[in-house]
Amino acid sequence: MAAEVEALAVDTVVLGGDTVIGTERPGHRARIWKNVAWYVFLGLLSLVVLFPIWMTLVRALSTPIAYINAGQPIRPVDIEWDVFQRAWTEGDLARHFAISGVVTAIITGAQVITSVLAAYAFAFLWFPFKRAVFALFMATLMLPIEVTLLVNAVTIRNLGWLDSLQGLTAPFLASAFGVFLVRQGFLGIPQDLRDAAELDGLGHLGFLRKVAIPVTKPIVASFTLVAFLAAWNQYTWPRVVTTQQDWETVQIALKGLAARNIDQLNIGFAAAIIAAVPILILLLAFQKHLVRGLTAGAVKG
Repeated sequence: MAAEVEALAVDTVVLGGDTVIGTERPGHRARIWKNVAWYVFLGLLSLVVLFPIWMTLVRALSTPIAYINAGQPIRPVDIEWDVFQRAWTEGDLARHFAISGVVTAIITGAQVITSVLAAYAFAFLWFPFKRAVFALFMATLMLPIEVTLLVNAVTIRNLGWLDSLQGLTAPFLASAFGVFLVRQGFLGIPQDLRDAAELDGLGHLGFLRKVAIPVTKPIVASFTLVAFLAAWNQYTWPRVVTTQQDWETVQIALKGLAARNIDQLNIGFAAAIIAAVPILILLLAFQKHLVRGLTAGAVKG
C-alpha cells in the first residue's frame, strides 16, 4: 500500500475551502521516466567502462591454455588463485613500486608547490608583460611530450642523469595545467578577504598560507590527485631515461614481465591489476574532491 501511494504521488489540494484528494503533481510521471532513462543509460555506460576491467581480471585468473581452448569466454577458466603472488615475486614489483612511489612523490610535491606559487604571482602580483608571460606559459599545454622528448632526453644524457631520480623527475617539476587551475581558484577569492588580510598586516606568504590556500583547498587537492595519477602512469619518459632494470618504474616493469612470460600471459595481466590498485583506491577515496576541485574555478577568468 505504501509503495502504491508513493507511486501515485498524491497531494492534498485546497480549492475554495473544499479539500480535494488524489491530485497528481504536474509533470511527476515525466520526471520519473526521465530518471529511469538516465539510470538505464548510466548503467549501460558503466558496463561499457567496467567490461575491460572485468576481462583483465578474467585473463589474470584463467590458465592461458585452458582459456584459449575454451574459446576465450567472459568468465574465468581453470582459475589460478596464486597468480597475483607469482606476479609480485617474479616481477620484483616491490622494488619497482618503491621507485615509482618516490618518483611520483617528488613530481607531485614539486608540481603542487610550483603551481601554487606561480598561480599566486599571476593572480595577485604585478610585473611587466604579465599577460604575455601567462599566455606563453599556457601555450605549453598544447605541446605533446613527443615535441620535447628528444631535446629533454639529450639534455638528461649530457648531464649524466640517466638511471637516476633527477633524470626521472626533472622535466616534470612544474605544470602549466596546475598553474592555470590554481590561478582560477585564486581569482575567485572575494576582495573582502584580501582587504581584511591587508588590514591584519599579512604579507604575501601570510595571505597565501592563511587565506588563499585554505579557501581553494578543494582545487589544490584535486590538482594533487591529478598530478599523482599522471606521474604514476608515466611510461614514455621512464622508458627513455632508464637503461638498467633496477631503475625501471612499475609501468616499465609490467612490459618486461609480460615479455619474459609469453607462455604465461595471466602473470602480466595480474601485475597490471596490482599496479592499478593505488590509482583505484585514490579515485574511490577522493572522487568527490576531484570533481568539486576541477569545477570550482571553472567560471572565473
